[in-house]
Amino acid sequence: MHEIAAEPISPTEKRHVTLAEALAHLPAPGGERFATVLEHGTLQIEIYAPRGLDPQQPHPRDEGYVVVQGSGEFINGTTRHSFGPGDFLFVPAGVEHRFVNFTDDLAVWVIFYGPEGGEVFRTED
Repeated sequence: MHEIAAEPISPTEKRHVTLAEALAHLPAPGGERFATVLEHGTLQIEIYAPRGLDPQQPHPRDEGYVVVQGSGEFINGTTRHSFGPGDFLFVPAGVEHRFVNFTDDLAVWVIFYGPEGGEVFRTED
């Protein structure tokens, strides 16, 4: 039986991404530390692994992080808290945020979704 070499699948055609596959998209130290690995509608999934400093600026859409590995502190607006593997961090659109005092192995799934400006918080009438 002959193996057929599969063409690379674009992020818009993906339905499943492993951590190993996502991390393989990242270059060696000193290069880009994020890669888009899945897209569908307004949903965009990235892998992010900052090294040394986290130079992030506020983003125009709501964003969630799932910590895969590593630990440290997360500044989210005016709050700062510790994080570790398995934690979920939410950042509303436009809010200043960054990872600080983090370990060298930090890797997080990044989940962007919704419209620019973020989703509107609604209370029950």
